[in-house]
Amino acid sequence: MKQKRWLDEYGEMKQAVKADQLQKEAFFGYQKVSEDEKSQWVLRHFNSVARRYDLMNTLLSFGIHHLWKRSAVKMMGLKAGDRVLDVCGGTGDLAILAAESVGRSGQVIIYDINRAMIEAGVQKIKHLPLEDRIRFVQGDAERISFPDGSFDAAMVGFGIRNVTHMDQGFKEMCRVLKPGGKMMCLEFSKPTWPLFRWMYDVYSFHVMPALGEIFAGSSKAYLHLTESIRTFALPDELTAVLKKVGFSEVTERKLTNGIAMIHLALKG
Repeated sequence: MKQKRWLDEYGEMKQAVKADQLQKEAFFGYQKVSEDEKSQWVLRHFNSVARRYDLMNTLLSFGIHHLWKRSAVKMMGLKAGDRVLDVCGGTGDLAILAAESVGRSGQVIIYDINRAMIEAGVQKIKHLPLEDRIRFVQGDAERISFPDGSFDAAMVGFGIRNVTHMDQGFKEMCRVLKPGGKMMCLEFSKPTWPLFRWMYDVYSFHVMPALGEIFAGSSKAYLHLTESIRTFALPDELTAVLKKVGFSEVTERKLTNGIAMIHLALKG
C-alpha cells in the first residue's frame, strides 16, 4: 500500500480528521482511535522512547534540533525574574535554555503528563547548576493545574501535536499567562521545496524507522513520529487556532526549509 504523503493525500487526511472530530475520534499517526484511547496510545509511545529520547532526537536530526530550540527560546526574549511554563516539556531541553535566560530570580516549570519522560528529565537536570530554577509537575496539557495569570511566558516544543484537543491545550496556555504574556510553539511542519520535501519523505518513512529499530528497539514509534507530522496543522491553520483561543500578534518563522516552525504570540 502506498504511504500517504503531503499535498493531495495530506488534504484528504485533514478532511478525515475534521470528520472524525464529529465522531469523537482522533488520529494517532494515521490510525483512527477514540479520543479516550489516544491519550493511552501517546502514553505508551513515550514510555517506549523515554530512555533514549534525547539520543534519538540528536541522531535523527543530525543535532539540528538543538539549534532550533535555541532559536525558539531566544525569540521569546525572556527576562531575569520571568516565570515560564514548559508544556509537554519532557526531558527539559527548552527548560534548560529558558532557565539560563531567567536567571536565579526566575523559575521554569516543566509540565508533562508522562512520568517516564519526567524521570529522564530529572536525571539530566539534577547535574546542572540550573537545577534550583527548574521544577517538574506531572499533569494534562488540556487541564493545566495552575491559576489564571501565573506565568510571564509559556512554551511547547514538539509536543502539541500529541495533545488530543490542540485548541484546548493552547487555550489553557493562554489562560495561565499574564496579560501580555508570550507563548512560543516549536513544531514540525511541511518542507517548502518540492525536491527537499521528497527527500525528507524518503528519510522519514524509511531511514528513521530503521534507525529507531536499531538504536531504540522500536521502528513503530518512529513511524508514528513521521505520520503525526503529516496529520498536524499547517502553519496558517495553527495561526488561526492561536488567534481563535485568545492570542494576538502571532508571528511565524520557518526553520531548515520549513521542517520546523516557530509560532510566537502574545496573550491579548
